[in-house]
Amino acid sequence: MAIHNVLIVDDSKTEIMFLSELLQKAGYSVRSAENADDAFKRLAEQKPDLILMDVVMPGQNGFQLTRSINRTPEYADVPIIMCTSKNLETDRVWGMRQGAKDYITKPVDAAELLGKIKALG
Repeated sequence: MAIHNVLIVDDSKTEIMFLSELLQKAGYSVRSAENADDAFKRLAEQKPDLILMDVVMPGQNGFQLTRSINRTPEYADVPIIMCTSKNLETDRVWGMRQGAKDYITKPVDAAELLGKIKALG
């Protein structure tokens, strides 16, 4: 499946701007959400080809949201890359256990992220 539409879920406007710019320059269409409620609204509006998920957010965190998305049949096939400052191996393992397809730590290395997206598509 080719990846064209990406949903960024992050509570940091700075991070959303950085990732949006990076992905748009690489030819992706980007939308964003700042929390779990926002994310489910965006999913209902248009199903993305990929979700970039922060972990540390108010309300439902990224691990919980990843698990919720993966347990929702109409979105379970959307790959999720955790994109977070949580850099412990246990965090990575837990993220993958919740259903993430990959895990990248902030600050995001542009080439690494684009490579991981390409590998999924």
